[in-house]
Amino acid sequence: MSHPPLEDSADVRESLHASAWARWRPLLMRLHFYAGVFVAPFILVAAVTGVLYALVPQLDQAVSHHQLTVDHVGERRLPLADQLAAARAAHPEGTVTSIRPPAAPNETTQVALKVDDVAPDYGRTVFVDPYTGEVRGALTTFGQWMPLRAWFDELHRNLHLGAVGRNYSELAASWLWVIAGSGLLLWIGHRVGTGRLTRLFVPDAGVRGRRRLLSWHGSLGVWIIAALLLLSVSGMTWSRFAGAHVSDIRSHLTWSTPAVDTTLPSGAAADAQPLDEAVALRGADTALRAAQDAGLQSPIWMYPPSAAGQGWQVAENKRDWPTRYDAVSVDPDSGAITARVDFADWPFMAKVADWIVGAHMGILFGVVNQIVLAAVGVALIAVVLLGYRMWWRRRPTRTAGFVIARGPRRGVLSELRPYEAVLAVVALAAFGYFAPLFGVSLAVFVAVDVALGWWQSARREAGAR
Repeated sequence: MSHPPLEDSADVRESLHASAWARWRPLLMRLHFYAGVFVAPFILVAAVTGVLYALVPQLDQAVSHHQLTVDHVGERRLPLADQLAAARAAHPEGTVTSIRPPAAPNETTQVALKVDDVAPDYGRTVFVDPYTGEVRGALTTFGQWMPLRAWFDELHRNLHLGAVGRNYSELAASWLWVIAGSGLLLWIGHRVGTGRLTRLFVPDAGVRGRRRLLSWHGSLGVWIIAALLLLSVSGMTWSRFAGAHVSDIRSHLTWSTPAVDTTLPSGAAADAQPLDEAVALRGADTALRAAQDAGLQSPIWMYPPSAAGQGWQVAENKRDWPTRYDAVSVDPDSGAITARVDFADWPFMAKVADWIVGAHMGILFGVVNQIVLAAVGVALIAVVLLGYRMWWRRRPTRTAGFVIARGPRRGVLSELRPYEAVLAVVALAAFGYFAPLFGVSLAVFVAVDVALGWWQSARREAGAR
């Protein structure tokens, strides 16, 4: 491919210098640099653990195969009440929170228990052969995840450090879109400035050194930019601080996931006292038949009444495409459907939020989704390492001893027009309020930068005396 004459490239650069891009580029460079150097380690950890999480589902199913499946498919399943009795006879501890009837002929019935001897947010799931009533075992589970997948899920979320560990993933998610967005703009500007905009997605051939590193860093980043933005947005929905703001916004805009009302018409004024478990679990077979007659399809999850005057909640939970989440409330005595919420009636943005989260978790499109997530994670790891390599090569090589590489120049706000500087500060402050860990870390970066600038200035003045 031929390149424009040098004088043409110089004209392009001179034109850019007089443009808004010339004013905004130093700020983008500064943000990209600080986030890349100080936040990229958190993003690197999130990428590595995310790749592991994306690859583990099939292994998780294989490890728990005995509990999840039966040895022989029988001709007729036992009533759900008998299966529940078998589960409670083997494991009388805790209380039943949900039941998942088999979604395939060779699957077991899963009875989830809330118990006190497991970590918070975890439970114990008892697996029952629906044909014989044999209890195939019990595992500590996290929602729908079996132990292996749950372990990698928590590794990705909080590094097994509890609430404190969640700060790492929130910091990574909050900064990821800033790093990716500023990097994309800088790469486009670089390609325009060098007359190679058509090679936005392709690394340069025949270049060496830092130019080669930059070429691969920018090209790989462009290929995964859309996935990074999706991961950043969905990651913040699970975070401790930004996630609370996301929930408030969704609630205010009626984008939240609707829930079926399980209050029975005859029990609207009933005293909401906890039920004895034998009373709560009655009507399980009636509720399952009523839901199936109402058109609900497997996989189905059932939730027994939690108080007097409540019905069974029976809900589809098909999280892969096409998703299904229809839910009904069933009177355990009569089998009447007392309330219904269909997935088709969800607010559009509630559907979009669910799809985004499913894609983030590698569920929405099955194995293809897992492969894409793993590939994006590997590419992100490469982009981060290339970025560090470029930064390291900026260091002076003629200076004796260990020297840290330099960053972009300071004073970038002074290069903006006053209203542009105010706009930049307000935008960063607003997002810092929405995502507090972003705001706090940005404030720390600025404080450190000011302190280093003052120290270097003082050293220069002392050396000039």
